[in-house]
Amino acid sequence: MKIKPKSTMSEEELDRHHAKKMAKKKAARDKIVASKTIEKGLLIVHTGKGKGKSTAAIGLVVRAIGNGMRTGIVQFVKGVWETGERVVLEAFPDQVVIKAMGEGFSWDTQDRKRDILAAKKAWATSKEMITSGKFDLVVLDELNIPLRYGNLDIEDVVTTLTAKPKMLHVVVTGRNAKDELLDAADLVTEMTMIKHPFRSGIKAQKGIEF
Repeated sequence: MKIKPKSTMSEEELDRHHAKKMAKKKAARDKIVASKTIEKGLLIVHTGKGKGKSTAAIGLVVRAIGNGMRTGIVQFVKGVWETGERVVLEAFPDQVVIKAMGEGFSWDTQDRKRDILAAKKAWATSKEMITSGKFDLVVLDELNIPLRYGNLDIEDVVTTLTAKPKMLHVVVTGRNAKDELLDAADLVTEMTMIKHPFRSGIKAQKGIEF
């Protein structure tokens, strides 16, 4: 049967053609979805030079709150900053525990030993959250930064994350994620920077960066 060109179809014919095409797509999609039967907590990594890594992680926290889940958040860098999301999430004390343990970027502190000590304290808290059984989701915000500078042992981090409770979701954020972490992850998203206002001389904006 010869298919009539779309350009010569009436509106009714276009509607029927579209419905038939979408029905085939739905059947194929349903078949794919039905084949996915594994249920487990995910190890998720948000990395890359683009903006939005921590923002995306906080979005997952909001989604978790809406589903009645409990979330633990450890901030490895942002402890010295007041952020809008922290104010909002602290309004859900029964569902969210936030530990802001960072002391700023290493170029701010300019103190290697202090950076290492802060990273180790934050990682110890992270391990407690992961193994406690109290949380459904744990966010390790900017963990990739101390890993990049060698302030934490990547082997210890990967071993802990891969041995996490089966149904616990863990999100790790920050640029320059280590290959070992990427290999261990279930889901990796790389934020690619195409354009950023900072490069045009625009400073960090309230409600956007913090």
